[in-house]
Amino acid sequence: MAGTEDFFDHIEKGYTTKGDYINMGAAILNGEAVKNAFVKIPLKTLNRHGLIAGATGTGKTKTLQVLAENLSEKGIPVLLMDLKGDLSGLAQPSPGHAKIDERHEKIGFPFKASSFPVEILSLSEQDGVKLRATVSEFGPVLLSRILDLSETQSGIVAVVFKYCDDQKMPLLDLKDFKKVLQYATGAGKAEFTKEYGRISTSSTGTILRKIIELEQQGAELFFGEKSFDVNDLTRIDEQGRGYINILRLTDIQDRPKLFSTFMLSLLAEIYDTFPEQGDSDRPELILFIDEAHLIFKEASKALLDQIESIVKLIRSKGIGLYFVTQNPTDVPNDVLSQLGLKVQHALRAFTARDRKAIKLTAENYPESEFYDTKEVLTSLGIGEALISALDEKGRPTPLAATLLRAPMSRMDILTDTELKEVIDRSALVKKYNETIDRESAYEILNEKIENAEKLAEKEKNKPAARKTSRRTSTRQNPVIKVLTSATFIRGVLGVLKKVMR
Repeated sequence: MAGTEDFFDHIEKGYTTKGDYINMGAAILNGEAVKNAFVKIPLKTLNRHGLIAGATGTGKTKTLQVLAENLSEKGIPVLLMDLKGDLSGLAQPSPGHAKIDERHEKIGFPFKASSFPVEILSLSEQDGVKLRATVSEFGPVLLSRILDLSETQSGIVAVVFKYCDDQKMPLLDLKDFKKVLQYATGAGKAEFTKEYGRISTSSTGTILRKIIELEQQGAELFFGEKSFDVNDLTRIDEQGRGYINILRLTDIQDRPKLFSTFMLSLLAEIYDTFPEQGDSDRPELILFIDEAHLIFKEASKALLDQIESIVKLIRSKGIGLYFVTQNPTDVPNDVLSQLGLKVQHALRAFTARDRKAIKLTAENYPESEFYDTKEVLTSLGIGEALISALDEKGRPTPLAATLLRAPMSRMDILTDTELKEVIDRSALVKKYNETIDRESAYEILNEKIENAEKLAEKEKNKPAARKTSRRTSTRQNPVIKVLTSATFIRGVLGVLKKVMR
């Protein structure tokens, strides 16, 4: 079995690591797992981002689950975007199975069942810790990019933010922002024109329509207080394990605008909040974005540019981003080129387009003397994947078709009772689930408009009263009329001049 021995040495040499690592499973040769030929991912390189791809039913979610569990066990917190609702089982240990034991026997290490510390988050009306952010926290640039505004419209958004800053008006939710826009071309038109220049009604109308479109996807639930502190994503439990934060998104699959808005704001907030740390031995936080095509599908060019910039810059903060999708072609090339770890499950060649996608995917992986990559991509079984990672020096590891280890937690969802128990014992629910609606731009402007209307009404009535009084007075007293007439005054002045001479 010289071929097997050469292959074993090839894998062992390529996946040797001095620091801590995650064991993904054992490499496969000729359709069989080679025992103890472990495929190991160094913790040091996990902030270089990654991709988990493959056709439906090939095991992408279980791979995500394995990575999340092992990261948590190493003390690294995780955020999972759960669009299908099948990741909550991480809070319960696996019941085990004979097939799991058989798989681990082939890999070369025993199976261990375990549960993990889980926090359930929510972006909508579902139960869980409510995630919110204020309009002010977004800022004019990010908000303009999310709304896909023109340069002129973006300038108006900047003016609105400047006005609210100058007037000490909090911009908390979309209701506040809409109110200021309406005020700028309505009751406050003269004030805005004097201080900031003329604002076009047609431009504000376009911005309002785009805000309404965002509201129709449920954004009013996201904008507001209390704002979520991203540092709460990095909690460690009493056993030193990182929390697995599961964001339930099962009810927003048909609202990609809201999903991309949230993702971009979250990444921007993390980037602004977390300190620079350069190359460290382990990441601070790992984010898994399931159904990643939803971010890119509806995104404008400006939004894509923003996402690409953050992907390139955020790794220096110790943050790793992992995109989970069916096909690598769902991810823009500029983003794909930044991904260090690639876990590719099987692809299916049903059409000419599928075959073309497989060819393109194969070209993204290092060449191997042991595999025909295109052939392997279509022959992988469930729970098997091609893996290419980076070693501790940032070099690509050998391509390895891998029999993946099984998740240690339950490969199923929690029952309603179990889910309620997780939420009830959450410290973050108590911190964030109280709705706060303090005085902000909406209330301040309403009061300002009301006071202005009262003053205008008062001023309107005052001149009318004086005019009526003066007419009545001159009719009743003709002497005063004579004494104050121009003719009488000129006559008196003429007499005075003569007297003085």
